Amino acid sequence: MDAAQPGIFAQGARHHYHLEFDLRPDATPEDVGAALAGLREPAVTAGGANVVVAFGPDVWRRLAPADAPAALHAFQPVGDPAGSHAPATQHDIWIWIHGAGPDLELDMARQIVKSMKRAGSLAAEQPCFVYRDSRDLTGFIDGTENPPVEEAVEVALVPDAEAGARGSFAMTMKWVHDLDAFHALTQPQQEGVIGRTKEWSVELGDDVKPPTAHIARVVIEDDGEELEIYRRSTPYGTVGEYGLYFVAFSADPTRFDKMLARMFGTAGDGLHDRLTEFTRPVSGSYYFAPSLDGLEHVISGS
Repeated sequence: MDAAQPGIFAQGARHHYHLEFDLRPDATPEDVGAALAGLREPAVTAGGANVVVAFGPDVWRRLAPADAPAALHAFQPVGDPAGSHAPATQHDIWIWIHGAGPDLELDMARQIVKSMKRAGSLAAEQPCFVYRDSRDLTGFIDGTENPPVEEAVEVALVPDAEAGARGSFAMTMKWVHDLDAFHALTQPQQEGVIGRTKEWSVELGDDVKPPTAHIARVVIEDDGEELEIYRRSTPYGTVGEYGLYFVAFSADPTRFDKMLARMFGTAGDGLHDRLTEFTRPVSGSYYFAPSLDGLEHVISGS
């Protein structure tokens, strides 16, 4: 059985680095393979770091058409451009590094950027970190709804019988928080925005949880089954700008589309996620993280 990139599931890293690249128009599959050759085992822990490599829809279809799921598509803008909305900033390759320390991640990021010059250019970068006991900068625990690791494989990976088997659809979004506005709310008001208690992350009861609470909008059921995604988000920040670099994996990208529609008020029920009043996305891309075999085929050109 082909193996997934284990860095998708590897736990314990407190430092993260995200790199997004745009390929040259004349870049060939051989150019891409040569640029990634230094990451021949990209998701195997080496020196305290994991690396996950994923490709934009158009690039993956060009590199591996037989291994491209039919559902793979680019990120589309969501919401009202004049108000709350998620912009599309689709890039060609996303590389996620996570490991033991910011020095190691920076060294690896520099090496990757140097290698990728053979095929394209750096379009965006973002170092991130785990904040306290896995909390968002709002002070709420992030990822409480995540499936346990032993169940995450089924949630995140394309089934074996389908094109792109053991790969995963990925979504990345950089969110910028307005913490002054959020922290101006009382704690009960903040909990109503999120739908959970702040200290222990206990979900509010249906009798008190607002229909616009974040949890009420992103926890989606279809025919009695929850449409789960596997979140790997981490905060980032300086004193001037701070927020969340949202990362999620799924076996089915329509789960992302449904979640975003419910967050940004395009699901047809007249509601939106109130959290979007206190944070806004400034980027949005969909990628496909192939299996290790799929990635090796790109690198080796076989």
